[in-house]
This record gives sequence, structure tokens and C-alpha cells, in this order.
Amino acid sequence: MFQGASSLSLDAKGRLSVPTRYRDVLSATANGQLTITKHPHGCLMLFPRPEWEKFRERIAALPMSAQWWKRIFLGNAMDVEIDGTGRVLVSPELRQAAGIAKDTMLLGMGNHFELWDKATYETQEAEAMASNMPDVVKDFSF
Repeated sequence: MFQGASSLSLDAKGRLSVPTRYRDVLSATANGQLTITKHPHGCLMLFPRPEWEKFRERIAALPMSAQWWKRIFLGNAMDVEIDGTGRVLVSPELRQAAGIAKDTMLLGMGNHFELWDKATYETQEAEAMASNMPDVVKDFSF
């Protein structure tokens, strides 16, 4: 299970250094193979390959009424590998789709990661914190 936030910068070629605390797990569980695709909230999702395969099966099974969502998730998916120095290349198309230029936030979300443009994430997080808490969270015991 991945959790926690990391403030990271992409290099000039669009490569992201995977935090060391995740590298060993990703090497052991996914052989360093990831899949990156769009998220409906404007960020990117990074899945270890085995988790991607489960997600891909669920998306592929959606009915025809969800065809555009199949296109968004599956049609934009890119397979990548962690290189010898612990980096993954985020394609220009996916960087553009998420508005990512350089500074990012990588969030561990359980079985996958979200990659956000840092400024966008900070703005949306502040809006969420200032808004009313959803009932499902209000009833949660802290």
C-alpha cells in the first residue's frame, strides 16, 4: 500500500525520480514496470503493472455507455519502466493533459499513485479543506 506525499521535480526530459521508499517495492512487486494514464480530476495515475492489469480489466468491462471513459483511461495509458537511476519518463502528452511542467506532487493512494502539478494540487487541496466535509467523511471516526 502506497501512502504519503512527495514534492518532486521533473527533469528537462520529463523524467520523474521515484522516491527511494517506493523503488524496492515496485521492483519486487512490478519488476519496475508502471503504467501511467489520465485521471478524471486532472492529474495522472501511476499504477504498478499488476495493479494496472486489474484496473484495466475493470475498465474494459464497462458498458458501451462508458466508451469515452474507456478511451480516456485505456487510450491514454502508457507503459513505462523505472530506469537504472530510479526514474520514469512521463510522456509529453500526459504531462500536457495534467498541466505538469516541472514541479509535482506524488501521492501514494493505496494501490497506485497520483501525480499532480504542484500548484494545481495545492489550490485544489486548499479548496477541499475550506469546503464542507462530505457526510461520508463527517461520520468517520478520527
